[in-house]
Amino acid sequence: MKIGIDARWIFKELSGIGSYTRELIRHLARLEHAHEFAIYFSDPALRDRTVAETDLLRAPNFSACLLPFGLFSIRNQLRLPGLLAEAALDVFHSPNYMIPLRAFPRGKAGRIRCVTTIHDLIPLMFPDYAPRAWKRRFFLLYRRLMREVAARSDLVLTDSRSARDDVVRHLRLPPERVLAIPLGVLPAFQPASMSFGAQRSTLDASCVSGVTGWTPGDAGAAQTILWVGRADPYKNLAGLIEAFAELRKQYQSPVELRIVGPKDRRYPEASRRAEKLGVTDAITWLGYLPDDRLVREYQNADVFVQPSWYEGFGLPVLEAFACGTPVVCSNKGSLPEVSGGAALIVQPQDTIGLTEAMRRVLTDARLARDMRARGLRRAHKFTWETTARMTLEAYRKAASL
Repeated sequence: MKIGIDARWIFKELSGIGSYTRELIRHLARLEHAHEFAIYFSDPALRDRTVAETDLLRAPNFSACLLPFGLFSIRNQLRLPGLLAEAALDVFHSPNYMIPLRAFPRGKAGRIRCVTTIHDLIPLMFPDYAPRAWKRRFFLLYRRLMREVAARSDLVLTDSRSARDDVVRHLRLPPERVLAIPLGVLPAFQPASMSFGAQRSTLDASCVSGVTGWTPGDAGAAQTILWVGRADPYKNLAGLIEAFAELRKQYQSPVELRIVGPKDRRYPEASRRAEKLGVTDAITWLGYLPDDRLVREYQNADVFVQPSWYEGFGLPVLEAFACGTPVVCSNKGSLPEVSGGAALIVQPQDTIGLTEAMRRVLTDARLARDMRARGLRRAHKFTWETTARMTLEAYRKAASL
C-alpha cells in the first residue's frame, strides 16, 4: 500500500494541527515498514526541518515530496489530483479539511481512497464563536466546502467521540465512516524531574488543610495560573481574565496569570478586559512558545485553566496533566471526555464558579496533590504511538472499501 500524507499543515510556528501532523509522521515512521509513504510539503525549509525532527532519513519507505504550490492555491485544486494519480497512491490523508476535491469523486470510491481528519466543526456549529474568522465571513462557502469534503472522503477521522458525534450529525455521514482517534502527549511533557517536589514544597507548607485560611503572600512568590491557546473568542480567555480579576479582588493574593499563544489583532477583547479590570500588571503575555519553553511553563504553573466554550479535543489539558499540573476546565465539547475525571469542571459562563475552582486548587494542598496524581495517570493513557497505530488501521480500512 502506498500512502500520501499532506504535511503542508506544518507551519513555521506549530499549531495543534501542525503538531498532530508532525507527530503522526514521526510515529508512523517508527512503527511501519511494510508500506510506502509519500509526505507532501510546499516549503523546502519546513520540509528539511520536519525530516530532521521526525528522523525520516532513517525510514527508507518514506519520501519527502515538494509541491510547487500551497494548500490554499487554486493550483492545489487543479494540479494536485494529477500528481497524486501519477504517484499511484492507494490512500491520501489530509490532516485537516482542505483536500483536492477533483481527486475524489462524490458519493463513490475513486482510484485513490481519501482519509480526512476533521478536528472540530466550530465555525459550522457555533459561527459566533470566532466572528472575525474567514470561515464566519464566508459561512455559506465554508459550509458547502465541509459538506463536499465529507461526501468525498472515504473515512473521516476525529480526535474524540464528542467531535465524532458532531461530524456525524452536522455533516450527515454514516457513523461507520467516522472514526474517533485520540491524540497523544509528547514524552517531553513531564514533571520537572529533580526539582518538582522542591518547587511545590514552599507552596504546600504555606497552605492550611482546608479551603479557608489562605494567607496571601505566605509562599513568598506569586502563584501562577496558566492558559495556553489562540485568542479566538470560543477559547473564553476574556472570561478567564474576569475570574482572575475576581480572584485578586477577593483574596488580594500574590497570583499571576501567564498567557501562552500568539496575540490576534482581530480579537483584542481579552487585553481590553484586562485593562478595564485593572489586572494588566499581573498578566504576562508570552506569545508563541516552542515545546521546550512551553513544558517549563506547565511545570512551573500552580494550575492550568481551559474554560473554552468548545474543544474538539483540548490537547493542552493532557499536556498540563503530563507535567503534573492541576487542571480546571469547562464542561463543553470533548473536555470532560479528555480530562476523564482528573480535572475540576466548571461552566464556562460561570465566573464565580471558575474563580472558586482556581481558589480551591491554590489553597487546598491535599486537593492539588490528588489532582496532580490523577492527571499524571490520565495523561499516560494517551500516546502518539497509539494514535499512529489506530491511524494506520484507518488507512487499511479505507483501502479495503
